[in-house]
Amino acid sequence: MALPHPRRPDDEPELMLDINTTPLIDVMLVLLIMLIITIPIQTHSVQLDLPNGQPPALQTPPPVVVLDVNADDSLLWNGQRIAGRSDLEARLKAVVAQGNQAEIHLRPNRAATYAPVAMVLSTAQRLGITKLGIVGHEQFGEH
Repeated sequence: MALPHPRRPDDEPELMLDINTTPLIDVMLVLLIMLIITIPIQTHSVQLDLPNGQPPALQTPPPVVVLDVNADDSLLWNGQRIAGRSDLEARLKAVVAQGNQAEIHLRPNRAATYAPVAMVLSTAQRLGITKLGIVGHEQFGEH
């Protein structure tokens, strides 16, 4: 009598070890569709409240006055020598009286002392000059 052979593992059917991803894909597609539906439609325009009427007229640029302080501390108004402080004050008062106040470009010489420059600045401030600038300051950066 023969002994029965023990069953070998070869006779058993193989187990399926893969995950069924079909339901997962179905759920993901449903969530994606729901997300697309619930997102509000984006408008690509910018709402602006534009002014009505005519634009203002173009302004003419203000005149420019070049005020030089020479090495000998003398003052030049657009190339003309200024007699003294009273002449400077009269010219600055005329600038203030203008409707479109002129720009004053102060150009001190490197060899000039500080006193005439300070006098021009203080006089301009006292008389109400609002458009004053120091130009030509590049010369002071060199040594």
